[in-house]
Amino acid sequence: MQHKSKRSRAIAMPQSEFRTRASEYLDFLGAWLKKPRQTASVVPSSRYLARLMVSHIDPSDGRVLELGGGTGVFTRAILETGLPAEKLEVVEINPAFARGLRRHFPHVAVLETPAQIVSAAAAGEPGEYQTVISGLPLLAMDRAMHVDILTEAFRMMHPGGAFIQFTYSMRPPVSRDILDFLNLNVVRVGQTVRNFPPATVFRFSRRGE
Repeated sequence: MQHKSKRSRAIAMPQSEFRTRASEYLDFLGAWLKKPRQTASVVPSSRYLARLMVSHIDPSDGRVLELGGGTGVFTRAILETGLPAEKLEVVEINPAFARGLRRHFPHVAVLETPAQIVSAAAAGEPGEYQTVISGLPLLAMDRAMHVDILTEAFRMMHPGGAFIQFTYSMRPPVSRDILDFLNLNVVRVGQTVRNFPPATVFRFSRRGE
């Protein structure tokens, strides 16, 4: 009987995961139909991309800020690193996505505030964050927005902090002149074709750190 019970649980888990993923796809499709430039993709990011995005997080280090939480694919991966939920804050301005994040991650603070002024709503003080994980569609934003978002992100991070961004291009989504203006470096973390579309992850950091 015990063996049968374990087998039943093993069968039930994929069905539960399938329902979760199906719900995420429908939510993302609906958001894309309403605001395609804001959502940028018709499907949520894959778990393979999520693993690349969070690969350097140290759960014993400072706080983490996620920009553009969406359906929670990156949020889930961040928590799976062992980072305590109270050290994570997720920014999401889409009200439907924000409600879903609060439902699925009740111990994580969800901030419905623009990324470029997140310090006004964040629980932590500037300098207390180890990294910013960004799911924002930077390629759909203008140069002024890039400057504002990166300036605010690095204001929140301690020395050595990193801004992690993915893009569907092979090139960084921020121009070289903006990086020079903000005194930032960018390196390619990796790429995954097990995402639709295939995605590349970049790490931005302050020069000299």
